[in-house]
Amino acid sequence: MGKLFIECLDRKVKVKKIAKAVMTALGQVSKFKVELIFHNSEAMHNLNRTTRGVDSVTDVLSYPSLDGIRGKILYPEDCLTELEGRYIFLGSIVLCEEKIIQQAEEYGHSVEREREYLIIHGLMHLFGYDHMEEQDKKQMRTLEKSALAILHPEENKGKA
Repeated sequence: MGKLFIECLDRKVKVKKIAKAVMTALGQVSKFKVELIFHNSEAMHNLNRTTRGVDSVTDVLSYPSLDGIRGKILYPEDCLTELEGRYIFLGSIVLCEEKIIQQAEEYGHSVEREREYLIIHGLMHLFGYDHMEEQDKKQMRTLEKSALAILHPEENKGKA
């Protein structure tokens, strides 16, 4: 089993279990590193506008460092980026805590559950998945649900 090290600069977030669930869902075997950043609404709005040309606040933005890796098992020798120590750097995920809180309330689940989902969503983007086309969206959602089921097996007892 691979390892995913998430460096969270802004606050303590329980990410070890999230990372393990994603690695298991994707079948990855190498060691990876990801930067996780939290911004407020104003900073997230600015970042979304300057990097994507979208003039609104968003919940999560992902900035992958590797292209063309969707569905591939990655090995250090196959990656053209420099290894950070023994880890392959996948990129950065930026989250908006204010949006997370708002969406958790809207969807009727905990802030922790919303944060977990958005970290999983961001990681899927770093591993090359997207939701622009319907088929791609279905594939990404299936993998996200798989990671959530691995993360919370107790919620899936009795479901077939």
